Amino acid sequence: MATFPFEINAREGNARTGALKTPRGDVRTPAFMPVGTAGTVKALYMDQVKEAGADIILGNTYHLMLRPGAERVKRLGGLHKFSHWDGPMLTDSGGFQVWSLAQLRKMDADGVTFQSHIDGSTHRLTPARSIEIQADLLGADIS
Repeated sequence: MATFPFEINAREGNARTGALKTPRGDVRTPAFMPVGTAGTVKALYMDQVKEAGADIILGNTYHLMLRPGAERVKRLGGLHKFSHWDGPMLTDSGGFQVWSLAQLRKMDADGVTFQSHIDGSTHRLTPARSIEIQADLLGADIS
């Protein structure tokens, strides 16, 4: 697991500003982190996302697993190349969909099996598979 230094730049009372130092760039905190569910922020080019002040974007493991597919993203050079974003990227675990797509999933002690809301196919997500998708296939900086 990667670790990143964090530096505090200013304090006032209990508030602080700082920067999370990653190999792909600093993430200023507090952070503005647009959601790029499928690897891109809707209706914006990545240069516009940067101009809006974002240092990092968030991708959704569940949605990327389904479409375009984590293995396909890896074949295309990883999430950064796929999305044309050269800054840090964070991916979530897919856990929110366990709750939000309750009617399309079956849970057991080891993980969850989803029925795709796109085409009805089934997909297994365990903690290990989630990390494999995020770190190995998508190439997220923070997962």
